[in-house]
Amino acid sequence: MATTPELQDRPRVLVVGGGYVGLYVALKLQKKIANAGGIVTLVDPLPYMTYQPFLPEVAGGNIEARHAVVSHRQHLKQTELIQGRVTSIDHANRTAVVAPADGGAHFEVPYFDVVMAAGAITRTFPIKGLADKGIGLKTIEEAVALRNKVLERIEVASTMTDPAARARALTFVVVGGGFAGIECITEMEDLARAAVRNNPRIKQEEVRFVLVEAMGRIMPEVTAKQAEWVVEHLRSRGIEVLLNTSLDNAEGSLKLINLPDKTPAQEFETDTLVWTAGVQANPMVRSTDFPLEPRGRVRVLPDLRVAGDEGIIDNAWAAGDVAAVPDLTGKGLPDGTCVPNAQHALRQAKRLAKNLWASRWDKPLKDYKHKNLGAVAGFGQWKGVANINLVGSIGLKGALAWLAHRGYHGMAMPTFERKFRVIFNWIISFFTGRDTTQLMDLDNPRGAFVAAATPAPKPAAAPAPAPAGSGSGSSAVSPAAAEAKETVSAKAK
Repeated sequence: MATTPELQDRPRVLVVGGGYVGLYVALKLQKKIANAGGIVTLVDPLPYMTYQPFLPEVAGGNIEARHAVVSHRQHLKQTELIQGRVTSIDHANRTAVVAPADGGAHFEVPYFDVVMAAGAITRTFPIKGLADKGIGLKTIEEAVALRNKVLERIEVASTMTDPAARARALTFVVVGGGFAGIECITEMEDLARAAVRNNPRIKQEEVRFVLVEAMGRIMPEVTAKQAEWVVEHLRSRGIEVLLNTSLDNAEGSLKLINLPDKTPAQEFETDTLVWTAGVQANPMVRSTDFPLEPRGRVRVLPDLRVAGDEGIIDNAWAAGDVAAVPDLTGKGLPDGTCVPNAQHALRQAKRLAKNLWASRWDKPLKDYKHKNLGAVAGFGQWKGVANINLVGSIGLKGALAWLAHRGYHGMAMPTFERKFRVIFNWIISFFTGRDTTQLMDLDNPRGAFVAAATPAPKPAAAPAPAPAGSGSGSSAVSPAAAEAKETVSAKAK
């Protein structure tokens, strides 16, 4: 495969993935590398970075979808952008194979340094019916679709007369009791309440929300006492919280089982099944010659250089969810690595960019070490929980936690332009309330045009007149009467 002719012929820093790590590495290095005669090249199938902590608020109608993403083209003006997927990497020969987003022929991209920033994807299990019925909350498209699905089901249910179909439409299930799952179900519940208030044909008690969590507690990022308060808060809003429960089958009706004995729990029907039960490192790393740890992440040193049993691999770097970054604070995952969250990814990206640039000049590299600032979560407007580790540990709940959640993520949103859009959006919503406008047919935008451009079918021909005397009560039609009838029909057309 030959190198595509559109690529610049300069020493290249190849950034694989345009999420948190990829965006910030490119932002911090693009000008420096360009001034030194090189080029930063970023490859991602999407033309934007998604700020995933805002996805629940997008699903709940609190944030405009376009404001939760950061355009690569707008903010990486000195970076060479390729919209596509890196399908394999041969680091021994410093080449990567890219599959362009338009489905064209694969091509090779040579590089000097490579930064693995491919992030994570949704982790699922082989549960029957899950792939057909479920939806995740990992992309902006999923958040928009989920928001419209909740509003559409409520509107459609309001005209249903079949009790079973109505109950199915108004039942919303979220599997996974981590931050994503809790924020998702609470934002959905807030959105549904607002929609029901505007629809006199639906009563709030008809709407059912169910949270399914396989562990004995939710939200491991907060204290046990806070987690218990969250469960109480959810149940006070009418949300069913099923702990030690797992989804066993999603074909037809949902079948839940108790854990650990796997005895049958509940069985009911739903039109909306959201899966937020974990993530896994992007499997594309298996098509590289980099060392991986048991969970499928790239092995790195604390300074974010890729390293295996045989030592450091020169000019190879990794960070974020796709990398097993040692947590030097000792408060990470049980295996001693950093928790895969936005807080770590953003800071690792900045350290990686500094270390990569320092390596060009043989300067000493610094290890990544960051004390977790805590965790904040929003449960809809004026509701939330927070565990802040600034001076000791401060636990917050309710309105103060919600304000802390918005304050932190408003500041953490990349680029001033996006910060301004999000915060201004919040200010407008404060006065106008949550937007419950459903956008129709996003999956089929040409439907209305196709219907208008398709000729209407010709009306069926009138049945031939029965012969005179063919049966009792029949009457013959004269030729003149038949001609008059045709004339009237033509005028009507």
